[in-house]
Order: sequence, then C-alpha cells, then structure tokens
Amino acid sequence: MTDPAFDPAALVSLLRTQESRLVLRRFTHDDAWRLGCLLADLARERLAPVTIDIHRGRQQLFHCALPGTSADNDAWIDRKRRIVERFAESSYLVGARFRAKGTTFEASSPLDPDEYAAHGGSFPLTIEGAGVIGSVTVSGLPQAEDHALVVEGLERFLAPDAPQTPTP
Repeated sequence: MTDPAFDPAALVSLLRTQESRLVLRRFTHDDAWRLGCLLADLARERLAPVTIDIHRGRQQLFHCALPGTSADNDAWIDRKRRIVERFAESSYLVGARFRAKGTTFEASSPLDPDEYAAHGGSFPLTIEGAGVIGSVTVSGLPQAEDHALVVEGLERFLAPDAPQTPTP
C-alpha cells in the first residue's frame, strides 16, 4: 500500500474519501458549538496551540484561540476558509491536487496567496442533499496535523449518527 504522505496522488484519493465520508445530516448553531468545543477539548488534551473557527456561509458560529496562538492564526484561518468557500473542498485537498500535478497552488493559481491558502486545516461542512454550507478550520500546527485534527473532530462528532452494528 502506498503511503499517502509520500504519494501526492494517494493523498488526493484519501482526502476525497474523507470528504465523501464526513457528511452531516444537519448543522445548527448548537451543532457548531458542540463541534467547536469538541475540537477545543481535543486540542487542549494535546496542548496544541491552535485557533478553531466554524462558519456557516458568511456567519461565524464559533471561534476559539487557545494559548500559544496569535492573530496570525486568524489570518491563516481566513485564507484557508476562502479556499473551501471557493472550491467547496478542503484546503488540504486543493493544495494536494496542485502538488500531484508537480506544482503548487501559489505558483499555478491566479488567486492572490495573501487572500487564499491551500494549506491543510479547513474542511467543508457538507449537508446531505444541500452540499457545502460552511467550513470548520484549525490553524496552529503543521498543515497535515491541522487537517487531521479537524477530521478526527468531525469523525467523533458524527459517531452517534454512524450506522449501528446490530447486536446478535
């Protein structure tokens, strides 16, 4: 099996699978609070210096800056979130797709890198039947770790909705 960390095409495939798997049935203001707090708790357990942001459309529903972060993290969040808004895909997937083609987003995209960052950490909030309605973003760790934290948080958030195995 190819390690996606070293194979850009395998990484693109893995990221697409994550996005197709992590789909919500609904997403309310209360859900944003629960997901944001879950991510903050995960980050605190790991002493991870991150900022967490959840948007539904243009409205910010959750924002938390943990110790060790700065306003720079807010700027990264804005830039990564704009990628999700523009492409309806995770910021990590957009960057990985460019790398799989042997280039970078910054070198090949006409978009201003001061406004857009195709670095891991922003993930689309996708609702069954409605498509992408917002984003959840983490900033403060290396991009693969920012992305992984968001994915783990969404997996845990969705766990109660996961199909239950019938008991014998």
